[in-house]
Amino acid sequence: MRGLLAAATLAVTGMAQAADITVLATPGIREAYLQLVPQFEKASGNKVLTTWSGVADAMKRMKAGEVFDAVILPSNWNEDLTDTGRLMAGSRADVARALVGVAVRAGAPKPDVSSTDALKRTLAAAKTIGVSTGPSGVYVTSLLDKLGVLAELKPKFRTPPSGAPIGELIAKGEAEIGFQLVSELIHFPGIDFVGALPAALQQTTVFSGGVHVGAREPDAARAFLKFLSAPEHAALLQKHGLDLGTPSPY
Repeated sequence: MRGLLAAATLAVTGMAQAADITVLATPGIREAYLQLVPQFEKASGNKVLTTWSGVADAMKRMKAGEVFDAVILPSNWNEDLTDTGRLMAGSRADVARALVGVAVRAGAPKPDVSSTDALKRTLAAAKTIGVSTGPSGVYVTSLLDKLGVLAELKPKFRTPPSGAPIGELIAKGEAEIGFQLVSELIHFPGIDFVGALPAALQQTTVFSGGVHVGAREPDAARAFLKFLSAPEHAALLQKHGLDLGTPSPY
């Protein structure tokens, strides 16, 4: 029934004049998103035009006054943009959740990161460590600081530009081990996914969408965000290293 209602909503949206919906999104949801967009476009008749940007760069663009119909970022940045009047209050939709993962170059021995002590030993032995400027990198940096090893390990950090994949550094051998969201590691060529950090060391990133206060197509943007966050997409999200943005009550 819920799926039929969602389809009916999209059908009604499609009956209106077709719209071009502009979206600013972070790469953490890219693989699943790219499969969902054609489904939405077919059901609604609308076209989705997406600009991909790392979180740091996306925030700069928002603060510089760029306007997109919808913006999809980690929830704390979404809240900041809402609090500062850039996104409409009440327009938030939690699209997906992701955990922090670990990867090494394809064929390299998989290190032990199953506990705090194991992680410390692994990173102490590593020559280079890939850490992003996005939510995973911010978290890993704070985690290592909390564990008392940041000063020792920071000279080994290798950090790509905002929005660039850690997998690229690992595949090229520029980082022996790297951290990024699971969704950004599991399909990347040339690397082996080691696994997610254990629960005691883990942080969940929630990706939330919001409608810009200057949106040209606010209704279509809301419908798109509602579609992305629908519980029917749970299996597809999991295939790409993500979970539903709002945990299922069942």
